Amino acid sequence: MIKLIPAFMMALLALTACEKNDSDQPNDATLSGGEVSGVWEKGSTITVNGHLVIPAGKSLTIEEGVTVLMNDTTLGQEILVYGNLYCKGTQANPVTITVPEELRREGSFPRLWGGIICAASCQELLMEYTHMAYTGYVTTETSPSVIAGLFKAEAGEGLPAVNFRNETNGKLVIRHCTFNNLGEDGLYLEGGNYIIEHNTFYTNGETGGDAVNLKSGSIADISYNLMYSPNTNAFKLSNSGDRTPQCAPVLYNNTIVNCGWRRPKVKGGGIWLEAGVNALAYNNLHVNRRFAVKFDEADERSVYDYNYYYGYTQECVDNFQPGVPDVVRGAHDVAGTKAGENDPMLVNYPLSNSQTATDFSTDWDFHLKASSPALTGATTNFTRHFGTNGLTLNGVTYQSSAPATHFGAFGQK
Repeated sequence: MIKLIPAFMMALLALTACEKNDSDQPNDATLSGGEVSGVWEKGSTITVNGHLVIPAGKSLTIEEGVTVLMNDTTLGQEILVYGNLYCKGTQANPVTITVPEELRREGSFPRLWGGIICAASCQELLMEYTHMAYTGYVTTETSPSVIAGLFKAEAGEGLPAVNFRNETNGKLVIRHCTFNNLGEDGLYLEGGNYIIEHNTFYTNGETGGDAVNLKSGSIADISYNLMYSPNTNAFKLSNSGDRTPQCAPVLYNNTIVNCGWRRPKVKGGGIWLEAGVNALAYNNLHVNRRFAVKFDEADERSVYDYNYYYGYTQECVDNFQPGVPDVVRGAHDVAGTKAGENDPMLVNYPLSNSQTATDFSTDWDFHLKASSPALTGATTNFTRHFGTNGLTLNGVTYQSSAPATHFGAFGQK
């Protein structure tokens, strides 16, 4: 009997391994909508034919390689989050949330579904290596977010890709994600603690819209993001909304390209500080954006310095000079007065590209060449919110990335 025990144990281990492998196989599903929670398993394709709700007190985890297809473009499908949502893609196997290819309409802003809309009861939202596209659906009286009193709670509003609102104990981490072809804002955040870093936002905002829009109650570290051609601003930062704490973002080492030119009014650009926000903005690389940093009744304690400016046209350069209405500059900024000065020497991006272009090429490379003057001169002498203690979501602690001495998001390859 003793001799049989090792053989029995080996057989049991082999059986366990087989069972684990079986459970790791994709579990494709078609959902008619309604409440969801639990785990959508690695590599699965989830086809959704209605609105989804993650109930309060429950969580949905979307594992790496999962594709979520919002399959009814006439409905304006929404994902309402009352509990928690964890999108856990990897670089090799991202999570994708989009619509089926055959339903995609031509044009940069087709507004095919509604996005992820969180209630105040949502405590944790994690998105890592997640790709979202084609949001911006305009709400109607029958939209779930309107009925539930979420977001702006009225018909006729274009929905952002992500809306979050829990200033009391909400935690949001969005890292290594891509948001593109959005009819409205990428992120519209109304209270909570955020780490937003290493993301790409391109082609968002049809007639308005910002890449990242923060309101009162927001404490944020935002870094190493690429913002390409949002309609209005890369960052719209405001303390509006009468929530506490005061909106206090720290923005550093972001690359901001072609922002604000499509806005009909003289409003858009790189960073818009308004309505009592207390912001820090350092080490950001501004390339061919309409305006750079604008100060519109922001908190006087806000700091904007050690930023780098380049304009291919004289109009662009003129727009980042002090004296232009509301435009502000720091003592250590790098900024010339003539078109073409301070070329940042990007590895592969045509600086002559139309400033109103919305098309984005994944072949572009916004790293800096070895001889780039933007490789040095930035600062690390400031304090971010979540660099030490970080934010803990679902048992994992995330710390915001340390600042770099190069300007922009990428540095040298």
